[in-house]
Amino acid sequence: MRYVLSLCLACFLSIPFTWHNDMQEASQIAKKENKYILLNFSGSDWCGPCIRMHQEIFSSEVFQTMAQSRLVMVNADFPRNKKNQLPALQQKKNDAMADLYNPKGLFPLTLLLNADGKVIKQWEGLPKTTPEAFSNEIENTISTHP
Repeated sequence: MRYVLSLCLACFLSIPFTWHNDMQEASQIAKKENKYILLNFSGSDWCGPCIRMHQEIFSSEVFQTMAQSRLVMVNADFPRNKKNQLPALQQKKNDAMADLYNPKGLFPLTLLLNADGKVIKQWEGLPKTTPEAFSNEIENTISTHP
């Protein structure tokens, strides 16, 4: 029985979190589940630090475990290669998020927001830290902004 429970828990923890691409949807989920929103602006096919952030921090087990319980993840991607262009409606949503949260066009830019969309903390560029330290910084910020 313990083995089955451990196996189920391991399977649950290995499921990567879902990236959303709509702030209204993310806000509704965050309010319903009492979570915060982590909004990341990235250039998935041209921005080296953005790619590294997704590979080194967001894909780490420690970050994903924390994010599953505390965050609704939103990615506003701005690819440049023609083959990676977003559908027009998604590009319009990303542009609206950029107008509101990233008017300087910084990449990567990561924002921690409350469920109402108020910015609590932001990170410009690739954080020069470990996934563990980044996750702890998010946890500490959340604990001081109930």
